[in-house]
Amino acid sequence: FGVDCETYHTAAALGTQGQTGKLMYVMHNSEYPLSCFALFENGPCLVADANFDTLMVKLKGFFQNAKANKIESRGTRYQYCDFLVKLGTVTMGPSARGISVEVEYCPCVIANDCWNLLMEFMQSFMGSHVPGVPAVLGSRHDGAYSPGDTMVQYMELFNKIRKQQQVPVAGIR
Repeated sequence: FGVDCETYHTAAALGTQGQTGKLMYVMHNSEYPLSCFALFENGPCLVADANFDTLMVKLKGFFQNAKANKIESRGTRYQYCDFLVKLGTVTMGPSARGISVEVEYCPCVIANDCWNLLMEFMQSFMGSHVPGVPAVLGSRHDGAYSPGDTMVQYMELFNKIRKQQQVPVAGIR
């Protein structure tokens, strides 16, 4: 499987003085090869067809690609009964920055209905490193889970990893 993310920022000509530009993340997921996801900073997730990348080239007067900011997660996809587990290496450029673990319970479309089952399954191989309820699920208790929700979680993971990269690390051997 593979998930990649390119960051775009609003062009300088559009931003007003003293205000920072907005960010937009254009993402792809190998599970949805005909779709492209555009996630706006603190905003909605747009799902478009794969040609959205071509449109971004034409919008370069409005959105500019942050060149050195491409990040991706690539790895292996495993199926165990009704569970789908994807283990990936998160890379920025040529270097590995972290590991991603995605777990899906395929029969359920309402994530809050099966969260306890997901937690129990993840504890069986992750131990105490099981994450809490994702923020994307906190606001919608009975909403159907969508591919956009997965992409929001990947965007949050990628942004955490980017921030870790900016912190200087000393004394590690």
